[in-house]
Amino acid sequence: MEIRPITKYQATIGAPPDKSITHRALMFNAIARGRAVINNALTGNDCMSTVECMRRLGAEIIIGGDGRITVTGADLWRRKSSGRREAVMLDAGNSGTTMRLTAGALAGTDGTYIIDGDASLRTRPMRRITEPLGRMGADIASDNGRAPLKVTGAPLKAIEYDCPVASAQVKSAVLLAGLQADGVTVFREPVKSRDHTERMLSKMGAAISVDENAVRVARSDLTPVDVTVCGDISGAAYPLVLAASVPGSRVTVKNTGINPTRSGILDILERCGARICYDNETVGGAEPSADITLEFGALKPFVAEGEIIPRIIDEIPALAVLACFIEGESVVRDAAELKVKESDRILTVTSMLRALGADITPTQDGMVIRGKGFLEGGGVVDAGLDHRIAMSAAIAMAASRRGGTLIGGEICAVSYPGFFREVLSL
Repeated sequence: MEIRPITKYQATIGAPPDKSITHRALMFNAIARGRAVINNALTGNDCMSTVECMRRLGAEIIIGGDGRITVTGADLWRRKSSGRREAVMLDAGNSGTTMRLTAGALAGTDGTYIIDGDASLRTRPMRRITEPLGRMGADIASDNGRAPLKVTGAPLKAIEYDCPVASAQVKSAVLLAGLQADGVTVFREPVKSRDHTERMLSKMGAAISVDENAVRVARSDLTPVDVTVCGDISGAAYPLVLAASVPGSRVTVKNTGINPTRSGILDILERCGARICYDNETVGGAEPSADITLEFGALKPFVAEGEIIPRIIDEIPALAVLACFIEGESVVRDAAELKVKESDRILTVTSMLRALGADITPTQDGMVIRGKGFLEGGGVVDAGLDHRIAMSAAIAMAASRRGGTLIGGEICAVSYPGFFREVLSL
C-alpha cells in the first residue's frame, strides 16, 4: 500500500469501539446466566476470537450489522459436565486478552479445555497467569510458559497476590478465578493498570472492592448487563497524533473513552503543549467518554516514564511517531513490557521509524527519539503481525515529506477494521 504525504489534516471522525471493553462485555455476559445486548461493539478480528471461544463454551451470540451483539450466557460457573471427556478446543487467534482472560474464567469450571492461538500468540508469555492461577489450585499446563494452554477445571482457593508487573490481563484472569474460589482473593499491582474489568464486574453484581492498587473479590455469580461501548482511546491516538504532527491540522474524535487508567496519551500531548478540548463529556454505564478536539501547535519534547507507562502502553508506537515531529530529544523508559506484545515493539518501532528517516535508539526498556521537527519518509515498512506498528507506520508516512510503502496493512483489522478509510480516507 502506498501512503502519500498530506499537507493538512482536517477531520471529524468516530473512534473505533473500544477493544478492551468489547472483549469483557462479550466474555463476562457469556459466563453469566441470561441475556444482554452490547451496542457499538468492536467486530475486529481479536474480539471475534472471543466471540468464537464463548460460542464453543455454550453461549449464544448473535451479531447484528450495526455493532449490536446479543449474548445469551452459558451459565458457565454453575454448569455441570455432560460427561464428555474430550477437551474443548478454543482458538484465541492473535488475541492475548482472549487467551489470558479465558484461562482465568475456566480455571474453576467442570471440564478440560485447550486454548491455542496463532504463531504470534504462541510466542507471548503465559507464565504470568499460570503461576498465580496455579497457586489458587488451577490445573493449567503450558508449553514451557507459552501457548497452547491446557486448562482442567479444579476447586480453587483464594490467594493474596502481588503482581510484579502492572497488567490488566493478569489482573483480570486472577479476578475471574477469584470469583470461583473459596475465600477473598486480593490482587495487588505496582501501578494501577486499566480498570475495565473492575468497573464491569461491579456493574454485574460481583463482590468486588478496589483500594488504590489493590482489588478484592469473593465468590460471586454474574448478572448480565447491557453495555454501550465507547470509542477506543488507542484508536483515537492515530488521528490525534497525525493532527499534532502536520501544521494547520485540526481533528475531532467523537465519543472517545477517557477512563483515567487509559488516557495517558492525552496527558502526554497536553504536557507537550498540544491544544486539546473536551466536549459532550458523559459516563455511559461505568465508562467516561467525550468528544476530543486537537489543534496543531508547536510542541516540546516529552519524557514518558514511571506510573504513566501502563496508561500509554498501547499508544507508545504512536507517541514515538509524534516525537519525530518535535524538535529535540524525547525519551520512553520503564516500558520493557513492549517486548512481549504482538511484536517486540521496542525493536519494531525502532526499525519502522528508521526506515522512514528517524533518529531513534532502542534501549532495554524503551527508546530515545531525537526529533528533527519532520520525517523524511520514502521508506518501506513491513508491519508483520502487529496492528499497532501498521497504523503507526501509516500515520508516520502520511505526516512525512515523501510518504512511504506499507506492507501487511491488513493486520489493522485486528483492532480497527476501518482505519485506512476513516483516518486516512483511503
